[in-house]
This record gives sequence, structure tokens and C-alpha cells, in this order.
Amino acid sequence: MQNALESCSSSSSVSVLVAEANEMSCQLVETALRPRRYRVSVVGSAIDSSGAVSLLKERAPDVAVISSQLREGPLEGFRVVRELRSLQSRTRAVMLLDTRERDLVIDAFRCGAHGIVFRDEPLETLGKCIHAVHQGQVWANSQQLGYVLEALSLTMPMRLQDARGMDLLSKREESVVRQVAEGMTNREISAHLKLSEHTVRNYLFRIFDKLGVSTRVELVLYCLQERHNGSS
Repeated sequence: MQNALESCSSSSSVSVLVAEANEMSCQLVETALRPRRYRVSVVGSAIDSSGAVSLLKERAPDVAVISSQLREGPLEGFRVVRELRSLQSRTRAVMLLDTRERDLVIDAFRCGAHGIVFRDEPLETLGKCIHAVHQGQVWANSQQLGYVLEALSLTMPMRLQDARGMDLLSKREESVVRQVAEGMTNREISAHLKLSEHTVRNYLFRIFDKLGVSTRVELVLYCLQERHNGSS
């Protein structure tokens, strides 16, 4: 996350959609992000799930900032994030949460969010999060990632399959993913699976390529989201 903080100031303008519980909240977020230093352009806002999804399809913003609470209810934002993910859109989601409750954090990432910002955090944090997520990074601290790893380890083993039900990974690659989900380093994985660290790195490169991810964190989130889709 430190790299994202350092690179934010040099990033180009990011198009953003805001989904909040009411018009006033939408206007407050839009006004707060207006200063030039944030390099953000708000291209639309919505206060309900149908309006949010419609605008996401129509305007395809770079990032959608979605409150957990929309006009229909306190958890409606999670449904919008799931819908966004099902659209296979290039738009990446940031969720605004009212509390740091463990289950809400896990559900946000499980639904497809790439970043979480809490309402008691400085506005500067939201601006940096938007740019980090736009650059393909995951905005999460060590505690939040710990929640995700724990949730994923409780649901393993798992099979990653394509739309036709074909396995995406070999059994050995699945074993490597399982160890990553448990928080193991490459050295620990090599010892556990009796492989060289070089071989483990090669497996990870192949896994990243097959799943379209680029980091271990993205791999863990991918697995968490796919596991959720398979059980729903």
C-alpha cells in the first residue's frame, strides 16, 4: 500500500461513480473529491442499486465508490458490488463501510471490492485508495488481509473452474494456492511441498497467468470470491 501512497500524486485523472444512501451524501463526496490535488472526475452518482448498476453499465467509470448502505437498505451496496463483478466490467470497486466489523470487511472483499475505506478515515485516504485501486492494487491493511486469509482457509479445499466446469489449475498448482491462502511464504511452501523455491516461483507465475492476477493478495481475493460464487 505504501507504493500506492507515493504514486498517487503522479497519477492521471480517474473517472469515479459514487453510490450513496441519499443525494446529500453523494454531493458531499463529489464536492470533497473536487479539489485538483485528488485528480478525480466524478462522472455520476446514484442512491439506489438499480440506478447504480444502470450508470455502471452506461458510463463504465474507472472506479466505483459504493456505500454499504443505499436507499433500499443498510447492506444494499454489497449487492451492487456483486452485480458489478458479474458484469465483468473494467470498473473496480471501493466500498465505504460504517464499521470495522470483521464479517463486513470479509463480505466486501468476497463480493468483489478491491479496497475498503471507513467513514471515520480522512478524505485523503479515500483519494489515495481510489488511485491505488485504479492502478490495479488492493487497498487493505494487514488486519483486513488477515481476516480474508482466515476466511479463505476455513473454506479450503477448493477447485477453481472455468464456465464449462473445467479445472483451471493442476493439482500441484492447487496445492500451491492452498499454501498461499494459509499465508505461507515461498520458502515455507517449498519446504512443505518438498520443492525448490525456484519451482514454487514458477508455479506462482503460471497460476497468476492462468487466473489473470499479478500479486499474492489478488490471488487470495480471487480465490475468496470464486469460493463464494461456487457456494452461492
